[in-house]
Amino acid sequence: MATSMQKLVGVSEEDDEEEMEMDVKEEDDEDEENGEKQIAAQMMIGVDEVMPSTSSSDQFQYQPQLQEQVSNQGGGGGARRSRPLEEKERTKLRERHRRAITARILAGLRRHGNYNLRVRADINDVIAALAREAGWVVLPDGTTFPSRSQSSPAAGTSAGMTSSSSQMVSQQIPPPPATLQGVSSGYRTTVEYNACRMKSVFMPTPSPYDLSSTAPAQSSGVVADGGEQTERLPLIAGSLQVINDKQIIGLPTKLPERDFAGTPFVPVYVMLPLGVINMKCELADPDGLLKQLRVLKSINVDGVMVDCWWGIVEAHAPQEYNWNGYQRLFQMVRELKLKLQVVMSFHECGGSVGDDVCIPLPHWVAEIGRSNPEIFFTDKEGRRNPECLSWGIDKERVLRGRTAVEVYFDYMRSFRVEFDEFFEDGIISMVEVGLGPCGELRYPSCPVKHGWRYPGIGEFQCHDQYMLKSLRKAAEMRGHSFWARGPDNAGSYNSQPHETGFFCDGGDYDGYYGRFFLNWYSQVLLNHGDRVLSLAKLAFDGTCITAKAFSCC
Repeated sequence: MATSMQKLVGVSEEDDEEEMEMDVKEEDDEDEENGEKQIAAQMMIGVDEVMPSTSSSDQFQYQPQLQEQVSNQGGGGGARRSRPLEEKERTKLRERHRRAITARILAGLRRHGNYNLRVRADINDVIAALAREAGWVVLPDGTTFPSRSQSSPAAGTSAGMTSSSSQMVSQQIPPPPATLQGVSSGYRTTVEYNACRMKSVFMPTPSPYDLSSTAPAQSSGVVADGGEQTERLPLIAGSLQVINDKQIIGLPTKLPERDFAGTPFVPVYVMLPLGVINMKCELADPDGLLKQLRVLKSINVDGVMVDCWWGIVEAHAPQEYNWNGYQRLFQMVRELKLKLQVVMSFHECGGSVGDDVCIPLPHWVAEIGRSNPEIFFTDKEGRRNPECLSWGIDKERVLRGRTAVEVYFDYMRSFRVEFDEFFEDGIISMVEVGLGPCGELRYPSCPVKHGWRYPGIGEFQCHDQYMLKSLRKAAEMRGHSFWARGPDNAGSYNSQPHETGFFCDGGDYDGYYGRFFLNWYSQVLLNHGDRVLSLAKLAFDGTCITAKAFSCC
């Protein structure tokens, strides 16, 4: 029966399966025991009824009657209870099915959500885990309150705070967003920021608490499942409660650089001004920058983000890189114990909304563009957009013997070699790779310099000779060489969709040519992103760095 039920409900977790079998077995045993007790009680009633007879012969006379009565209860009762037994089996089946669903939900929370739920968890345990993840305090008796409160509403008494703790309250420093809350023995809580699961038994030292995270005397251990001390962390918390001789305290938010999804911790990085490095690759205002960085450090910002402009570093000649200004900037950031997110910016700065400086593409690229303007994106009127290089030259050796993606790769590799020590020390926590205009993986379809205004639809940017070459090749592969052209009825920069023959309802975009063109146009964009990001991964291999598309506008 257990095997057939297992096939029916498809339980995957062995412990949950055993749990359900044990529960059903307990129910069966309990029902059988109740049945036996009922028969025994009825037998006792029958005996009581025949006890008034005094003679032994009368007792023997009534004994067959008693046996007949018991047999009637066993036989007739079986027919009478046949229907309840069927309903009982159906109830067991429904209960197994319900427990199987619950087991799958709990297994998913344990495996994918890192919820440390006990074996026989119920809905109360799930709600308590969710409340703790939201930053609330859940006591063993179920009392729940925000972690920012200075005292527990359920606790009759609270531990007296020392002068150090009163100083903490006066400074009004909020408690950390991710906490490990201690509970009574035998109960386990969620540790949001740690991949390993730890018992939430916390043993603080009796010494006064201090705000300084560097004081070695103010650290305490966390006991893991095996019973050994795994880590020592400084203690910062606004309140201390005593519950069943157990103290509840908050842990700091000292998290590793990783994916913080599912935790209340959010790293905060502040973007530095676009012109923090001038065109000579020097700090524009070193003293002012240092003051700003110190202010950011004082408010516990994790780090800063800065653009590394291709037009500044490789400005004058191919593969001649000048990182001097960035070296000094990164050194200042390291001395203040901040972290860095670096942006590989391969686009022009100054033509977009919010740009307050002008940083063009490298001079030697501009010289190539003057003799061969086809390296830039081009609209149907033939207007060039020098904001970034056309994706049509990703594989064309038109940049002094190199392709565009080779130029990007050489730049990123030079950065990796130049700042190797910052990678090794963990100062650089992330590298973001620009993939198009404004660093975004998109076409420059809405340039303000060409008269575009919101909410115009923009124009297709596929009319340079290298993009048209790719379009021609794709059309020939489809057997329709006359498709090797851009749409001629797609309107202008400030048109509305219903005003064009291509984008209107039932327009050409939904025809054979329209679908072919849009598929090719979007695939060129995706291929460019794949190529650049693949080379970025190669350039920063082994550094725990993520390369991704970004938006700075």
